[in-house]
This record gives sequence, C-alpha cells and structure tokens, in this order.
Amino acid sequence: MIMSMTRQKIAITLPEEQVAAARQAVADGRAASVSAYISQALARRDADEELAESIAEIYAETGPPTEEERTWARRVLGIQP
Repeated sequence: MIMSMTRQKIAITLPEEQVAAARQAVADGRAASVSAYISQALARRDADEELAESIAEIYAETGPPTEEERTWARRVLGIQP
C-alpha cells in the first residue's frame, strides 16, 4: 500500500450494504476509517489487476497449465477439485 500519496477528498455514492460493510470494518478494528477501508479495497483491486496481467503474460509465453499441472497445484495448495 502506498502511504506517502497526496490525499484528495471526493464524494462517492455506494450501495447501502457496502457502506455498512465499511463501517463494520471500522467498528471491528479492521480499518482505521471508512476512507482507509475504501483505499485498501482500491489497492487490492489494483494488485488483483496486476496479478491478472502477469498471469496473462505467463500464459502467452508458456500456454495455460495442463489439467495434470492444475491437479498437482490443487493438491499442493490443499484445494479440493
């Protein structure tokens, strides 16, 4: 997470459920503020997109994993097929 960024205040409209989830995260101590919760969510989204781009590059170079490789990975990671 980038901590030295200049901050800018904006207004956004969110579904009530998302606002409630953000406020609950603050109440539970999982986020310092609603703004911090939203910032963390956006940072996670950026990281997910970066990971997806990396995977796409790998697949472009090597092709997607075979079923045998997927089975091995699931077993190693403890994920049931």
